[in-house]
Amino acid sequence: MHCPFCNHIESIVKDSRLSDDGGTIRRRRECPSCQARFTTYEKVHFKDIFVLKRSGDKEFFDRDKLKASLKMSLRKRDIRPDVVDKTVADITHDLHQLNVTEITSKDVGELVLQYLKKLDKVAFVRFASVYKNFANTQDFENFLKNNDLVKNH
Repeated sequence: MHCPFCNHIESIVKDSRLSDDGGTIRRRRECPSCQARFTTYEKVHFKDIFVLKRSGDKEFFDRDKLKASLKMSLRKRDIRPDVVDKTVADITHDLHQLNVTEITSKDVGELVLQYLKKLDKVAFVRFASVYKNFANTQDFENFLKNNDLVKNH
């Protein structure tokens, strides 16, 4: 790694630590030429995944967009932020494990639903209502019945 201060060709790693999420390595480095210290981060880069939208458009898979959707569904629910981060990491990992470069938004939505059903039933229904574009109360009732979320009396 080149020194960002004097552009010396090498640097010495003084300390390495794994980040909290386990996906990044933080390295403290020192330049043997000018003795400047700096930090670098290493992260695995996976192949880019494109999401094929219903409209026919194609866009890069965006972890931040996924996280925002989860947070919206989980709003005012008793779920810690680190659980949301872990869920985003797990969903992203599952998508990369598919080893594809394109996936439909439907497939991404179904994967999110699987995670939310286990995590929080209210968030599961909230997400489904937007994802499946519920138009009326009957759509909610049908969804609840089809997912064993309503007890018959």
